[in-house]
Amino acid sequence: MAEAGLKAEKLKNYSITTLGCKVNHCESESIIQLLKESEWTSVPLGEDAKFCIINTCAVTQKAAMQSRQAVRHAIRSNPRARIIVTGCYAQTEPNDIKKIKGVHYIIGHAGKHKIPEIISTEEKDFVFPVTIYNDINNEKTFKQMPVALGERTRPFLKIQDGCNAFCTYCIVPYARGCSRSMPLENILNNIIRIKKSGYREVVLSGIHLGRYGLDLSPQINLAKLIKCIHESRAIDRVRLSSIEPLELTENIIKTVAESDIFCRHFHIPLQSGDNLILKKMRRPYTRSMFRNLLYRIHKLIPDAAIGVDTIIGFPGETEEAFENTYNLIEELPATYLHVFPFSSRKGTPASSLPDKVPSKIIKERCKIMHDLGNTKKKKFYKKNIGKKVEVLIEAKRDKTTGFLKGLASNYLPIFSSGNDDLKNKIVSVKIEKINKDNSLFGTILGKGLS
Repeated sequence: MAEAGLKAEKLKNYSITTLGCKVNHCESESIIQLLKESEWTSVPLGEDAKFCIINTCAVTQKAAMQSRQAVRHAIRSNPRARIIVTGCYAQTEPNDIKKIKGVHYIIGHAGKHKIPEIISTEEKDFVFPVTIYNDINNEKTFKQMPVALGERTRPFLKIQDGCNAFCTYCIVPYARGCSRSMPLENILNNIIRIKKSGYREVVLSGIHLGRYGLDLSPQINLAKLIKCIHESRAIDRVRLSSIEPLELTENIIKTVAESDIFCRHFHIPLQSGDNLILKKMRRPYTRSMFRNLLYRIHKLIPDAAIGVDTIIGFPGETEEAFENTYNLIEELPATYLHVFPFSSRKGTPASSLPDKVPSKIIKERCKIMHDLGNTKKKKFYKKNIGKKVEVLIEAKRDKTTGFLKGLASNYLPIFSSGNDDLKNKIVSVKIEKINKDNSLFGTILGKGLS
Protein backbone atom coordinates (compact mmCIF):
# COMPACT_ATOMS: atom_id res chain seq x y z
CA MET A 1 0.00 0.00 0.00
CA ALA A 2 2.79 2.43 0.91
CA GLU A 3 4.60 1.64 -2.35
CA ALA A 4 1.43 2.33 -4.33
CA GLY A 5 1.05 5.62 -2.46
CA LEU A 6 4.57 6.73 -3.30
CA LYS A 7 3.92 5.87 -6.93
CA ALA A 8 0.75 7.94 -6.92
CA GLU A 9 2.61 10.93 -5.52
CA LYS A 10 4.84 10.96 -8.61
CA LEU A 11 2.03 10.71 -11.12
CA LYS A 12 0.09 13.53 -12.79
CA ASN A 13 -3.02 11.35 -12.66
CA TYR A 14 -6.44 12.15 -11.31
CA SER A 15 -9.92 10.64 -11.19
CA ILE A 16 -13.19 12.55 -11.35
CA THR A 17 -16.64 11.51 -10.12
CA THR A 18 -19.71 13.53 -11.08
CA LEU A 19 -23.16 13.53 -9.51
CA GLY A 20 -26.28 15.45 -10.43
CA CYS A 21 -27.51 17.42 -13.40
CA LYS A 22 -26.34 17.85 -16.98
CA VAL A 23 -24.76 21.20 -16.11
CA ASN A 24 -22.63 19.50 -13.47
CA HIS A 25 -21.52 16.90 -16.04
CA CYS A 26 -20.79 19.69 -18.49
CA GLU A 27 -18.63 21.45 -15.90
CA SER A 28 -16.79 18.21 -15.10
CA GLU A 29 -15.94 17.82 -18.78
CA SER A 30 -14.63 21.40 -18.77
CA ILE A 31 -12.47 20.59 -15.73
CA ILE A 32 -11.16 17.54 -17.61
CA GLN A 33 -10.29 19.77 -20.56
CA LEU A 34 -8.44 22.22 -18.30
CA LEU A 35 -6.49 19.42 -16.67
CA LYS A 36 -5.66 17.91 -20.06
CA GLU A 37 -4.18 21.26 -21.10
CA SER A 38 -2.05 21.11 -17.94
CA GLU A 39 -0.87 17.60 -18.92
CA TRP A 40 -2.85 15.75 -16.27
CA THR A 41 -4.16 12.29 -17.15
CA SER A 42 -7.58 10.96 -16.16
CA VAL A 43 -7.77 7.44 -14.67
CA PRO A 44 -10.72 5.44 -13.27
CA LEU A 45 -11.44 5.76 -9.56
CA GLY A 46 -9.36 3.20 -7.66
CA GLU A 47 -6.31 3.34 -9.92
CA ASP A 48 -3.16 5.16 -8.82
CA ALA A 49 -4.09 8.83 -8.76
CA LYS A 50 -2.63 11.85 -7.07
CA PHE A 51 -5.99 13.62 -6.86
CA CYS A 52 -9.61 12.44 -6.71
CA ILE A 53 -12.18 15.08 -7.65
CA ILE A 54 -15.81 14.65 -6.60
CA ASN A 55 -18.22 17.07 -8.28
CA THR A 56 -21.21 16.89 -5.96
CA CYS A 57 -24.96 17.52 -6.10
CA ALA A 58 -27.21 18.92 -3.38
CA VAL A 59 -30.60 19.24 -5.07
CA THR A 60 -32.27 16.87 -2.55
CA GLN A 61 -31.39 15.38 0.82
CA LYS A 62 -30.82 12.08 -1.00
CA ALA A 63 -28.43 13.77 -3.44
CA ALA A 64 -26.52 15.29 -0.52
CA MET A 65 -26.29 11.84 1.09
CA GLN A 66 -25.08 10.31 -2.18
CA SER A 67 -22.47 13.07 -2.45
CA ARG A 68 -21.14 12.21 1.03
CA GLN A 69 -21.08 8.54 0.07
CA ALA A 70 -19.12 9.33 -3.11
CA VAL A 71 -16.56 11.30 -1.11
CA ARG A 72 -16.08 8.46 1.38
CA HIS A 73 -15.85 5.93 -1.45
CA ALA A 74 -13.11 7.98 -3.11
CA ILE A 75 -11.20 8.15 0.18
CA ARG A 76 -11.41 4.37 0.61
CA SER A 77 -10.50 3.69 -3.03
CA ASN A 78 -7.47 5.99 -3.03
CA PRO A 79 -6.25 6.33 0.57
CA ARG A 80 -3.04 8.11 -0.53
CA ALA A 81 -4.70 10.54 -2.94
CA ARG A 82 -5.60 14.14 -2.30
CA ILE A 83 -9.41 14.44 -2.16
CA ILE A 84 -11.06 17.48 -3.79
CA VAL A 85 -14.77 18.08 -3.18
CA THR A 86 -16.50 20.65 -5.38
CA GLY A 87 -19.98 21.29 -6.78
CA CYS A 88 -23.29 22.24 -5.18
CA TYR A 89 -22.82 20.29 -1.95
CA ALA A 90 -19.41 21.90 -1.46
CA GLN A 91 -21.08 25.28 -1.98
CA THR A 92 -24.08 24.77 0.32
CA GLU A 93 -22.63 22.56 3.08
CA PRO A 94 -18.86 23.06 3.33
CA ASN A 95 -18.92 22.53 7.09
CA ASP A 96 -20.54 19.11 6.68
CA ILE A 97 -17.76 18.11 4.28
CA LYS A 98 -15.10 19.27 6.76
CA LYS A 99 -16.38 16.59 9.14
CA ILE A 100 -15.41 13.84 6.69
CA LYS A 101 -11.93 12.69 7.62
CA GLY A 102 -9.65 12.47 4.61
CA VAL A 103 -10.90 15.47 2.60
CA HIS A 104 -8.09 17.84 1.51
CA TYR A 105 -9.83 20.54 -0.54
CA ILE A 106 -13.36 21.97 -0.49
CA ILE A 107 -13.92 24.18 -3.54
CA GLY A 108 -17.12 26.15 -4.16
CA HIS A 109 -18.54 26.89 -7.60
CA ALA A 110 -16.58 30.10 -8.06
CA GLY A 111 -13.30 28.18 -7.71
CA LYS A 112 -13.99 25.24 -10.05
CA HIS A 113 -11.97 26.75 -12.88
CA LYS A 114 -8.97 27.07 -10.55
CA ILE A 115 -8.66 23.32 -9.89
CA PRO A 116 -5.68 22.79 -12.27
CA GLU A 117 -3.86 25.70 -10.58
CA ILE A 118 -4.73 24.39 -7.12
CA ILE A 119 -3.51 20.85 -7.70
CA SER A 120 -0.26 22.10 -9.26
CA THR A 121 0.56 24.27 -6.23
CA GLU A 122 3.18 23.05 -3.79
CA GLU A 123 1.43 22.09 -0.57
CA LYS A 124 4.09 23.32 1.82
CA ASP A 125 2.64 24.26 5.25
CA PHE A 126 -0.94 23.57 4.09
CA VAL A 127 -3.48 22.82 6.82
CA PHE A 128 -6.14 20.49 5.49
CA PRO A 129 -8.88 20.73 4.57
CA VAL A 130 -8.20 23.82 2.49
CA THR A 131 -11.49 25.62 1.82
CA ILE A 132 -11.84 27.84 -1.25
CA TYR A 133 -15.29 29.28 -0.86
CA ASN A 134 -16.93 32.58 -1.87
CA ASP A 135 -20.44 33.86 -1.26
CA ILE A 136 -22.08 32.77 -4.50
CA ASN A 137 -24.40 35.78 -4.37
CA ASN A 138 -21.39 37.99 -5.08
CA GLU A 139 -20.89 36.31 -8.47
CA LYS A 140 -22.37 38.67 -11.05
CA THR A 141 -20.68 37.62 -14.30
CA PHE A 142 -20.56 34.33 -16.17
CA LYS A 143 -17.30 32.42 -15.66
CA GLN A 144 -16.36 30.76 -18.91
CA MET A 145 -14.67 27.38 -18.83
CA PRO A 146 -13.37 25.44 -21.86
CA VAL A 147 -15.99 23.91 -24.14
CA ALA A 148 -16.75 20.42 -22.86
CA LEU A 149 -15.60 18.30 -25.81
CA GLY A 150 -15.69 14.88 -24.18
CA GLU A 151 -16.74 11.53 -25.62
CA ARG A 152 -20.33 12.61 -26.25
CA THR A 153 -21.66 12.71 -29.79
CA ARG A 154 -23.73 15.73 -28.74
CA PRO A 155 -21.62 17.99 -26.48
CA PHE A 156 -23.24 20.37 -24.00
CA LEU A 157 -22.46 24.07 -24.09
CA LYS A 158 -23.28 25.80 -20.81
CA ILE A 159 -24.40 29.31 -21.72
CA GLN A 160 -26.06 30.33 -18.44
CA ASP A 161 -25.58 29.73 -14.72
CA GLY A 162 -27.55 30.56 -11.59
CA CYS A 163 -31.28 30.85 -10.91
CA ASN A 164 -33.56 33.70 -9.84
CA ALA A 165 -36.72 31.64 -9.31
CA PHE A 166 -36.46 30.55 -5.64
CA CYS A 167 -39.09 27.81 -5.84
CA THR A 168 -39.88 26.72 -2.31
CA TYR A 169 -38.53 23.17 -2.76
CA CYS A 170 -35.26 24.09 -4.48
CA ILE A 171 -31.76 24.71 -3.09
CA VAL A 172 -30.26 25.59 -6.49
CA PRO A 173 -30.47 29.43 -6.20
CA TYR A 174 -28.57 29.17 -2.90
CA ALA A 175 -25.98 26.88 -4.50
CA ARG A 176 -25.58 28.65 -7.84
CA GLY A 177 -26.39 32.29 -7.17
CA CYS A 178 -28.18 34.71 -9.50
CA SER A 179 -28.60 34.25 -13.25
CA ARG A 180 -25.44 34.93 -15.29
CA SER A 181 -25.06 34.59 -19.06
CA MET A 182 -22.32 33.92 -21.59
CA PRO A 183 -22.04 36.80 -24.10
CA LEU A 184 -23.60 36.13 -27.50
CA GLU A 185 -20.31 36.44 -29.41
CA ASN A 186 -18.69 33.84 -27.15
CA ILE A 187 -21.57 31.43 -27.74
CA LEU A 188 -21.28 31.72 -31.53
CA ASN A 189 -17.50 31.29 -31.38
CA ASN A 190 -17.86 28.22 -29.17
CA ILE A 191 -20.43 26.65 -31.50
CA ILE A 192 -18.10 27.23 -34.46
CA ARG A 193 -15.28 25.58 -32.50
CA ILE A 194 -17.52 22.60 -31.68
CA LYS A 195 -18.40 22.19 -35.37
CA LYS A 196 -14.72 22.44 -36.40
CA SER A 197 -13.91 19.73 -33.86
CA GLY A 198 -16.14 17.34 -35.83
CA TYR A 199 -19.42 17.52 -33.93
CA ARG A 200 -22.83 17.81 -35.64
CA GLU A 201 -25.05 18.82 -32.73
CA VAL A 202 -24.68 20.97 -29.63
CA VAL A 203 -27.01 21.09 -26.63
CA LEU A 204 -27.47 24.56 -25.13
CA SER A 205 -27.69 24.11 -21.38
CA GLY A 206 -28.07 26.21 -18.27
CA ILE A 207 -29.50 26.23 -14.78
CA HIS A 208 -32.25 28.71 -15.70
CA LEU A 209 -31.94 28.80 -19.49
CA GLY A 210 -35.02 30.95 -20.08
CA ARG A 211 -33.34 33.85 -18.24
CA TYR A 212 -30.50 33.86 -20.74
CA GLY A 213 -29.16 37.32 -21.60
CA LEU A 214 -31.32 39.39 -19.26
CA ASP A 215 -28.25 40.22 -17.16
CA LEU A 216 -26.11 41.30 -20.12
CA SER A 217 -25.54 44.83 -21.35
CA PRO A 218 -26.92 45.44 -23.90
CA GLN A 219 -29.66 43.07 -22.86
CA ILE A 220 -30.60 40.12 -25.05
CA ASN A 221 -33.00 37.21 -24.54
CA LEU A 222 -33.20 33.54 -25.44
CA ALA A 223 -35.45 34.16 -28.46
CA LYS A 224 -32.92 36.59 -29.98
CA LEU A 225 -30.06 34.19 -29.25
CA ILE A 226 -31.88 31.35 -31.02
CA LYS A 227 -32.54 33.55 -34.04
CA CYS A 228 -28.85 34.61 -34.20
CA ILE A 229 -27.69 30.99 -34.04
CA HIS A 230 -30.16 29.99 -36.75
CA GLU A 231 -28.96 32.80 -39.02
CA SER A 232 -25.29 31.97 -38.36
CA ARG A 233 -25.64 28.39 -39.72
CA ALA A 234 -22.71 27.63 -37.38
CA ILE A 235 -23.57 23.93 -36.86
CA ASP A 236 -25.93 21.27 -38.24
CA ARG A 237 -28.18 20.91 -35.20
CA VAL A 238 -28.87 22.72 -31.94
CA ARG A 239 -30.92 21.28 -29.09
CA LEU A 240 -32.36 23.24 -26.18
CA SER A 241 -32.32 21.88 -22.64
CA SER A 242 -35.07 22.55 -20.10
CA ILE A 243 -36.98 25.87 -20.30
CA GLU A 244 -39.51 27.18 -17.77
CA PRO A 245 -43.12 27.40 -19.06
CA LEU A 246 -43.48 31.20 -18.98
CA GLU A 247 -40.07 31.64 -20.62
CA LEU A 248 -40.86 29.39 -23.59
CA THR A 249 -42.26 32.27 -25.63
CA GLU A 250 -44.19 32.39 -28.89
CA ASN A 251 -41.09 33.75 -30.65
CA ILE A 252 -38.98 30.79 -29.49
CA ILE A 253 -41.57 28.26 -30.60
CA LYS A 254 -42.00 29.94 -34.01
CA THR A 255 -38.25 30.14 -34.62
CA VAL A 256 -37.83 26.44 -33.81
CA ALA A 257 -40.82 25.60 -36.03
CA GLU A 258 -39.29 27.47 -38.99
CA SER A 259 -35.67 26.41 -38.40
CA ASP A 260 -33.89 23.46 -40.00
CA ILE A 261 -31.16 23.73 -37.35
CA PHE A 262 -33.04 23.72 -34.05
CA CYS A 263 -34.29 20.35 -32.86
CA ARG A 264 -38.03 19.81 -32.59
CA HIS A 265 -37.79 19.01 -28.93
CA PHE A 266 -38.75 20.88 -25.76
CA HIS A 267 -38.34 19.90 -22.13
CA ILE A 268 -40.64 21.83 -19.82
CA PRO A 269 -40.94 21.50 -16.03
CA LEU A 270 -44.57 21.35 -14.88
CA GLN A 271 -43.90 20.00 -11.34
CA SER A 272 -47.62 19.90 -10.44
CA GLY A 273 -50.91 20.13 -12.31
CA ASP A 274 -52.75 21.44 -9.25
CA ASN A 275 -53.04 25.22 -8.87
CA LEU A 276 -52.83 25.24 -5.07
CA ILE A 277 -49.70 23.09 -5.06
CA LEU A 278 -48.16 25.28 -7.79
CA LYS A 279 -48.79 28.30 -5.57
CA LYS A 280 -47.16 26.56 -2.59
CA MET A 281 -44.19 25.68 -4.81
CA ARG A 282 -43.96 29.35 -5.86
CA ARG A 283 -44.37 28.39 -9.50
CA PRO A 284 -45.67 31.46 -11.41
CA TYR A 285 -48.23 29.80 -13.71
CA THR A 286 -51.45 27.80 -13.59
CA ARG A 287 -52.50 24.46 -15.04
CA SER A 288 -54.49 26.24 -17.76
CA MET A 289 -51.43 28.30 -18.77
CA PHE A 290 -49.38 25.12 -19.04
CA ARG A 291 -52.13 23.41 -21.04
CA ASN A 292 -52.28 26.33 -23.50
CA LEU A 293 -48.49 26.26 -23.93
CA LEU A 294 -48.35 22.57 -24.86
CA TYR A 295 -51.25 22.84 -27.30
CA ARG A 296 -49.59 25.88 -28.88
CA ILE A 297 -46.36 23.91 -29.40
CA HIS A 298 -48.29 20.94 -30.76
CA LYS A 299 -50.20 23.15 -33.21
CA LEU A 300 -47.05 24.80 -34.60
CA ILE A 301 -44.83 21.69 -34.47
CA PRO A 302 -47.03 18.57 -34.51
CA ASP A 303 -44.08 16.16 -34.52
CA ALA A 304 -42.25 17.84 -31.63
CA ALA A 305 -41.20 15.81 -28.60
CA ILE A 306 -42.35 17.45 -25.38
CA GLY A 307 -40.83 16.22 -22.13
CA VAL A 308 -42.42 17.17 -18.81
CA ASP A 309 -40.98 17.19 -15.27
CA THR A 310 -43.19 16.41 -12.28
CA ILE A 311 -42.57 16.43 -8.53
CA ILE A 312 -44.84 13.99 -6.74
CA GLY A 313 -45.73 14.16 -3.05
CA PHE A 314 -45.12 17.85 -2.31
CA PRO A 315 -46.47 18.76 1.17
CA GLY A 316 -50.23 19.19 1.01
CA GLU A 317 -50.63 17.09 -2.16
CA THR A 318 -54.03 15.48 -1.56
CA GLU A 319 -55.44 12.67 -3.67
CA GLU A 320 -57.41 15.29 -5.60
CA ALA A 321 -54.29 17.38 -6.21
CA PHE A 322 -52.43 14.32 -7.48
CA GLU A 323 -55.34 13.44 -9.77
CA ASN A 324 -55.25 16.98 -11.15
CA THR A 325 -51.63 16.42 -12.15
CA TYR A 326 -52.33 12.99 -13.61
CA ASN A 327 -55.40 14.10 -15.56
CA LEU A 328 -53.67 17.17 -16.97
CA ILE A 329 -50.71 15.19 -18.33
CA GLU A 330 -52.94 12.40 -19.60
CA GLU A 331 -54.85 14.99 -21.64
CA LEU A 332 -51.86 16.85 -23.04
CA PRO A 333 -49.61 16.03 -26.04
CA ALA A 334 -46.65 15.30 -23.77
CA THR A 335 -44.35 12.57 -25.10
CA TYR A 336 -42.34 11.54 -22.06
CA LEU A 337 -42.16 12.27 -18.31
CA HIS A 338 -39.47 12.72 -15.70
CA VAL A 339 -41.02 11.80 -12.36
CA PHE A 340 -39.32 12.95 -9.16
CA PRO A 341 -40.53 12.00 -5.67
CA PHE A 342 -40.55 15.04 -3.39
CA SER A 343 -37.52 15.07 -1.14
CA SER A 344 -37.42 17.61 1.67
CA ARG A 345 -34.27 19.70 1.41
CA LYS A 346 -32.84 21.45 4.47
CA GLY A 347 -32.53 25.17 3.85
CA THR A 348 -35.61 25.48 1.63
CA PRO A 349 -39.05 26.84 2.67
CA ALA A 350 -40.76 23.58 1.69
CA SER A 351 -38.81 21.66 4.34
CA SER A 352 -40.89 23.30 7.08
CA LEU A 353 -44.30 22.99 5.41
CA PRO A 354 -46.99 20.90 7.17
CA ASP A 355 -49.07 18.06 5.72
CA LYS A 356 -46.16 15.87 4.62
CA VAL A 357 -47.20 13.06 2.28
CA PRO A 358 -46.19 9.58 3.58
CA SER A 359 -43.32 8.00 1.62
CA LYS A 360 -45.45 4.93 0.83
CA ILE A 361 -48.09 7.09 -0.87
CA ILE A 362 -45.40 9.05 -2.75
CA LYS A 363 -43.96 5.78 -4.04
CA GLU A 364 -47.39 4.55 -5.17
CA ARG A 365 -48.15 7.82 -6.95
CA CYS A 366 -44.75 7.85 -8.65
CA LYS A 367 -45.45 4.34 -9.98
CA ILE A 368 -48.75 5.56 -11.45
CA MET A 369 -46.97 8.50 -13.10
CA HIS A 370 -44.18 6.30 -14.47
CA ASP A 371 -46.83 4.07 -16.06
CA LEU A 372 -48.48 7.12 -17.62
CA GLY A 373 -45.09 8.26 -18.93
CA ASN A 374 -44.48 4.87 -20.54
CA THR A 375 -47.91 4.96 -22.17
CA LYS A 376 -47.24 8.45 -23.54
CA LYS A 377 -43.85 7.40 -24.91
CA LYS A 378 -45.25 4.29 -26.65
CA LYS A 379 -48.02 6.36 -28.20
CA PHE A 380 -45.45 8.83 -29.56
CA TYR A 381 -43.28 6.00 -30.89
CA LYS A 382 -46.25 4.37 -32.68
CA LYS A 383 -47.22 7.72 -34.19
CA ASN A 384 -43.82 7.87 -35.87
CA ILE A 385 -43.80 4.37 -37.43
CA GLY A 386 -43.34 4.67 -41.19
CA LYS A 387 -42.00 8.22 -41.06
CA LYS A 388 -38.68 9.39 -42.47
CA VAL A 389 -36.51 11.28 -39.99
CA GLU A 390 -33.00 12.72 -39.89
CA VAL A 391 -30.90 10.86 -37.34
CA LEU A 392 -27.53 11.75 -35.84
CA ILE A 393 -25.66 8.45 -35.49
CA GLU A 394 -23.68 8.15 -32.25
CA ALA A 395 -19.93 7.63 -32.28
CA LYS A 396 -20.24 4.25 -30.51
CA ARG A 397 -22.41 1.25 -31.34
CA ASP A 398 -24.91 -0.01 -28.81
CA LYS A 399 -23.07 -2.49 -26.56
CA THR A 400 -26.03 -4.87 -26.20
CA THR A 401 -27.28 -5.16 -29.79
CA GLY A 402 -24.26 -4.12 -31.84
CA PHE A 403 -26.53 -1.85 -33.91
CA LEU A 404 -25.86 1.75 -34.75
CA LYS A 405 -27.82 4.02 -32.45
CA GLY A 406 -28.86 7.57 -33.21
CA LEU A 407 -31.14 10.37 -32.16
CA ALA A 408 -33.73 12.12 -34.30
CA SER A 409 -34.39 15.83 -34.07
CA ASN A 410 -37.55 15.08 -32.08
CA TYR A 411 -35.64 12.99 -29.52
CA LEU A 412 -36.52 9.56 -30.90
CA PRO A 413 -33.71 7.07 -30.18
CA ILE A 414 -33.44 4.79 -33.22
CA PHE A 415 -31.41 1.63 -33.80
CA SER A 416 -30.37 0.64 -37.32
CA SER A 417 -27.98 -1.56 -39.29
CA GLY A 418 -25.12 0.19 -41.03
CA ASN A 419 -21.39 0.58 -41.51
CA ASP A 420 -19.06 2.35 -39.12
CA ASP A 421 -18.45 5.14 -41.65
CA LEU A 422 -21.91 6.46 -40.74
CA LYS A 423 -20.91 7.21 -37.16
CA ASN A 424 -21.24 10.88 -36.19
CA LYS A 425 -23.15 11.64 -39.38
CA ILE A 426 -26.73 12.77 -39.92
CA VAL A 427 -28.55 10.21 -42.06
CA SER A 428 -32.06 9.76 -43.39
CA VAL A 429 -33.86 6.86 -41.66
CA LYS A 430 -37.30 5.33 -42.15
CA ILE A 431 -38.73 4.13 -38.84
CA GLU A 432 -39.92 0.55 -39.37
CA LYS A 433 -41.04 -0.90 -36.05
CA ILE A 434 -41.03 -0.95 -32.27
CA ASN A 435 -38.94 -3.82 -30.90
CA LYS A 436 -40.01 -6.07 -28.03
CA ASP A 437 -37.94 -3.98 -25.62
CA ASN A 438 -39.90 -0.89 -26.78
CA SER A 439 -36.96 0.53 -28.73
CA LEU A 440 -37.34 1.85 -32.29
CA PHE A 441 -35.70 0.25 -35.34
CA GLY A 442 -35.26 1.94 -38.68
CA THR A 443 -33.72 1.48 -42.11
CA ILE A 444 -31.06 3.89 -43.30
CA LEU A 445 -32.15 5.24 -46.68
CA GLY A 446 -28.84 6.62 -47.88
CA LYS A 447 -25.32 7.68 -47.05
CA GLY A 448 -24.52 10.31 -44.46
CA LEU A 449 -26.07 13.65 -45.24
CA SER A 450 -23.30 15.51 -43.41
